[in-house]
Amino acid sequence: MPPVSPTAALGHGVGLRRPHWAELLQQPERVDFVELLADNFLGRGGAPARMADRVRETWPCVLHGVALSIGGPAPLDTDYLDAVAALARRTGARWYTDHVCFSNAFGVELHELVPLPCTREAVRHVVERVKQVQARLGPGLPFGLENATTYLRFPQDELGEAEFLTEILNGADCGLLLDVNNVYVNSVNHGFDPRAFIDALPLRRVLQIHLAGHEWVDGTIIDTHGTTMIPEVLDLYAYTLERTGPVSTLVEWDNRIPPLDVLLAENDRVRARAAAVLCGGGAA
Repeated sequence: MPPVSPTAALGHGVGLRRPHWAELLQQPERVDFVELLADNFLGRGGAPARMADRVRETWPCVLHGVALSIGGPAPLDTDYLDAVAALARRTGARWYTDHVCFSNAFGVELHELVPLPCTREAVRHVVERVKQVQARLGPGLPFGLENATTYLRFPQDELGEAEFLTEILNGADCGLLLDVNNVYVNSVNHGFDPRAFIDALPLRRVLQIHLAGHEWVDGTIIDTHGTTMIPEVLDLYAYTLERTGPVSTLVEWDNRIPPLDVLLAENDRVRARAAAVLCGGGAA
């Protein structure tokens, strides 16, 4: 029997992007839940605030962020965390996630998800900071970390990426936002078996799955979120579901945002693949 996810699966959803707000509200049944990029809503009035209220009335939602900088050297921004908690209360968000990375350092906002060296010192640092986040948010808002794409390896690395993530997740007792596309991208760029990577993770901690498209740029796969998924990513998703059972699954599309019908067709493609696996069709 697959491990049980710590939070009930919400079904199949999409990242809610502003070009789609009005049109998606006219056909809310097309998605099971939405994900808000928290940084686009924090402290905002006007249309974002009104949309946050409509989200609560319309769908289950989750929050995702890019600015927590969980692995950074600066103290965690408690005002930022309080704003996230307030947004979660406003929208009824089921959980909040960010990335295993850092995004600011020494007073500079880097506007990038910068990877961490896979060292035991980094594990201890991130675990302690996750516990601070959990204490600030309280038990009513589960917190999870997403595996990020990386385009280099550090000579200081002591652990493989899967082992690094596992030690953080178990040490901090937090959830995993498993980005299957990121696993595939890293497997190609760094030369490892993506299925073995999935098998090495603590899959009982998976809160949610992300799927997205990527593109080749000068011989490297870049996680662009700007196109449809390739079959190999969907195959890896199916392989993952065979091990986790049903998991809330979300399609991200952030660059060259297409018409809503294109995004919803991608979501329906994922939904159909999940149904084939979970109804006994298998990953093949």
